[in-house]
Amino acid sequence: MSQHWTARAIQIIEADYNRSADTHLIKLDFPALEQIDIYLKDESTHPTGSLKHRLARSLFLYALCNGWLKEARPVIEASSGSTAISEAYFARLLGLPFIAVVPEGTAQKKLDQIRLYGGQCYQVAATDLCHAAAEIAVKLGGHFMDQFTYAERATDWRGNNNIAQSIFQQMSAERFPLPRWIVMSAGTGGTSATIGRYLRYEKHWGNPCELCVVDPERSVFYDAFNSGDRSLSLSCGSRIEGIGRPKVEPSFMPEVIDRMIQVEDAQSIAATRFLSRKLNRLVGGSTGTNLCGVLQLAEEMQTKGESGSIVTLLCDGGERYQDSYFNDDWLNSKGIAIEGAMEEWVDKFI
Repeated sequence: MSQHWTARAIQIIEADYNRSADTHLIKLDFPALEQIDIYLKDESTHPTGSLKHRLARSLFLYALCNGWLKEARPVIEASSGSTAISEAYFARLLGLPFIAVVPEGTAQKKLDQIRLYGGQCYQVAATDLCHAAAEIAVKLGGHFMDQFTYAERATDWRGNNNIAQSIFQQMSAERFPLPRWIVMSAGTGGTSATIGRYLRYEKHWGNPCELCVVDPERSVFYDAFNSGDRSLSLSCGSRIEGIGRPKVEPSFMPEVIDRMIQVEDAQSIAATRFLSRKLNRLVGGSTGTNLCGVLQLAEEMQTKGESGSIVTLLCDGGERYQDSYFNDDWLNSKGIAIEGAMEEWVDKFI
């Protein structure tokens, strides 16, 4: 009976995947960058509105094939919100109860969307997410999905329509089809691990095509990358929801990353607002962080007289953040001043 349920659950997830098209690759127009083309892969168009839809699908398939999910037993996840939204969606597809353990202060619209898909939400300190989720799973006899451990291994980085393969297929007819840089922010580290491994597997990195990971304030990934110390930790969490962590998660794989850039929160949020105006639609804070990394790399390429393309991700829409990144009162309450945060880039080529 359990094998029949598992087979049916996998079929349901595969059917949902077959109903979904790939996400768009958007070319941004920066006239002053004549020999540098910039692209956004728009992950906000997934059914659950973010890049984490890919991760949630992979995590569910991984857990099902490992025999970890059981009929009618709850699924529990530690998440800043977006992964939990996507996992709540897949749990509802399979008729499984879902519980999200999220940081205190998570955007209300994220909580509302988790509940829309039938999930429950528990808010705890950002540093206690995984511990609290694991305890709930034991208490209820459910499965702790644990994206921070399994993100880097649940996705097939060799291909099978992962995000890296999709980027290269969509870039194949562009002026500079092989990107000079792919820029990604890290939450679990799973997507950066997938891209970095794929670059090596396809032998792209020697051309060169390199992976740059951007990290916000109040995150240890940048320092861990430069020092090699995986024991680093902080007592607070990132203010850019979905990326940055107060400790080095198991899925963070610095060995497949070519470079990291640390981005101030004021720059991330200023870039978020700038890009939202440019696209005439709201984008999330992690996309602003990505754009800051792209602009720094583009500036360096232009200074060196290099030509090429840079690809990054539009991780999610900004509708979820209207009470935070698009709210001046929220910025003031956090002591974040964004005036002039992008002035240097704007003056040079925007």
